[in-house]
Amino acid sequence: MSPVLRINNLETILHTEAMPVRAVDGLTLQIMRGETFALLGESGCGKSMTALSVMRLLPDAGEIIGGSVRLGEEDLLLLPETAMRSIRGKRISMIFQEPMLSLNPVMTVADQIGEVLQRHFNLHGGVARKRIQEILDQVGIPDPSRRMEEYPFQFSGGMKQRMMIAMALAGEPELLIADEPTTALDVTIQAQVLDLMRSLQQRDGMTILLITHDLGVAAEIAHRVGIMYAGEIVETAPRDEFFRGPAHPYSRKLLASLPGRDRRRQGLRLAAISGNVPPLSREFSGCRFADRCDHAWELCHEVAPGWTSLAGEQQVRCHLFNQNPGSRVPQRQFEDKRLDPAVQAKGSSDKPDSGVRPPDAESQVSNLLTVTDLKVYFPIHKGLIKHVAGYIKAVDGVSLEICRGKTLALVGESGCGKTTVGKGILQLIPTTGGSVRYDGLELVGLERSRLRKLRAELQLIFQDPYSSLNPRMRIVDVIEEGMNALNVEDESEAGRVERASGTRRKKVDTLLESVGLPPETKWRYPHEFSGGQRQRIAIARALAVNPKLIVCDEPTSALDVSVQAQILNLLRELQNTLGLAYLFITHNISVVEYLADEVAVMYLGRIVERGAVDEVLTSPRHPYTQALLSAVPVIEPASKREVIHLHGDLPSPANPPSGCHFHPRCPHVMPVCREVYPGTSTFSSMHMAHCYLYPQQQDTACVEAQAQAQA
Repeated sequence: MSPVLRINNLETILHTEAMPVRAVDGLTLQIMRGETFALLGESGCGKSMTALSVMRLLPDAGEIIGGSVRLGEEDLLLLPETAMRSIRGKRISMIFQEPMLSLNPVMTVADQIGEVLQRHFNLHGGVARKRIQEILDQVGIPDPSRRMEEYPFQFSGGMKQRMMIAMALAGEPELLIADEPTTALDVTIQAQVLDLMRSLQQRDGMTILLITHDLGVAAEIAHRVGIMYAGEIVETAPRDEFFRGPAHPYSRKLLASLPGRDRRRQGLRLAAISGNVPPLSREFSGCRFADRCDHAWELCHEVAPGWTSLAGEQQVRCHLFNQNPGSRVPQRQFEDKRLDPAVQAKGSSDKPDSGVRPPDAESQVSNLLTVTDLKVYFPIHKGLIKHVAGYIKAVDGVSLEICRGKTLALVGESGCGKTTVGKGILQLIPTTGGSVRYDGLELVGLERSRLRKLRAELQLIFQDPYSSLNPRMRIVDVIEEGMNALNVEDESEAGRVERASGTRRKKVDTLLESVGLPPETKWRYPHEFSGGQRQRIAIARALAVNPKLIVCDEPTSALDVSVQAQILNLLRELQNTLGLAYLFITHNISVVEYLADEVAVMYLGRIVERGAVDEVLTSPRHPYTQALLSAVPVIEPASKREVIHLHGDLPSPANPPSGCHFHPRCPHVMPVCREVYPGTSTFSSMHMAHCYLYPQQQDTACVEAQAQAQA
């Protein structure tokens, strides 16, 4: 079988004012027809620049200075730009990471796909429209004849990604480059997109270059994988061989960074990779991973390792496997237990003592937060006088409890109301109804002056740390701002003297050290930090006012798996040391398994299942929870559930379905599900669900509603 794509010694640089950046440095790989090759690695390793080099879509500062890129027998780097325009979209297509930034907001779906058909197949009019409908139907967009006339903003996130796939497939390409095609998607939509790509590949024999940092996605769809680090590939292997036994220390660290239930049960830290990807503007003399490797010795810093073939088709670029006896690491070091992914926690004694002790055992079992029947409705205004025509029921009767020093994970699809619950609890948005009791005090309706005094105890960590940090403020000012605004320190004369003597700056230093950053970084600005470091700063800012409850809104969703491990380790250590309680909002089930004590599953403004994390994740009862967990990509084939495909999208919270909100998509729907919302079904002291598949323990409101429905 001949390769569709052959890249040989590709070198791509980015010209900057300081010095050139070698984004891709001597990369070589080949992909066979009908094969999916997954290119894995951290952000900044050069994965996307590799894809843009193949497409010859580099930014103005980019230049390919060496190597070859052959599509079949044709070297793309030797073609003029006019010839490349006939190849892009026809022989090679690309799915970009963020569909909303790649789609033209003022062109309809039909116009955007029609451009491809007109350019490469000279299709116009009714013939083109018929073909557009066929393509949209292929990718699972319902009612294509109507939706093809809509604009990108009228599509959900999953549908926008399907639209991107439709545009990419319109030219019937030999090679599809998918750059992080599922990063911003919920697990249910992600499963649909992966299944779609897999089925289209099997039908058309298409070749796929998948660029991702999600190891679960690679295990789900790839045939072979390549691990990229600092501009070069350090390991390649068939998928099963790689996940059964990764060879390169960097590959092993990536897999050991994955969170999971077993690590939580054993009290193990995640094996986070210290440091960052080195700047690609520097000159490398040895192994590029040497500064972060637990097994590096003198040779690693002096000589770049060559390729070594292992069993089967696995190859690795590492001195640990060098066949030259004089350059091989001593056997005792190779067998160092640190190479084992399960790395024991060092213990909190390595961290600076904050002076705060966790609550005693009696206080830990009491509820810190009790939310009862919380409602948050947003009015829909219409007409010239902006009269209220209805309500968006973002949160529609949510009840939950969080104990001191514990973590409750809130999971569900985008748009189900998770973030609104967090903001409603913190009284950052007005609530329509219900009760929020914090430490016995009712927050709903609490006068502004009293609520302000409580702000220090209730903090929020946002999803995007860069957007939540003032780019014009130094880190020291970012952290001190909350302390100044909330007056968290002693207001006595002695307290003012202490502040004048620099005690507050010492606290900033201690906070930075507690989140793993050196104190001297306090004089830098947010743009001078990596994504993981900015999230650490956001955590330090939240800790500066001595909180007891932190709402974490998707704090790791945009991070690489290695950086995610650092943040999760930090959150667990801080909880153990300070006795913090977390409401952790996420759609990453593996993070829930590692960090949470309890989990609540949310759908269209309501919690449909709640319980201890082991109960819910090992024995889900609600059909939505079962579908959600079945869609999670896993590395171990034995733990893979049969995927439950949900039809349709999340209904609008402005017009939720009658009865059980999930019934239009439920595979077990019964007539009663369409009439009255189900009551509570209890399976243990902590595990409950709202579903008619199980015996009901209905409350008074449900009984009255059923009586009204029957009448």
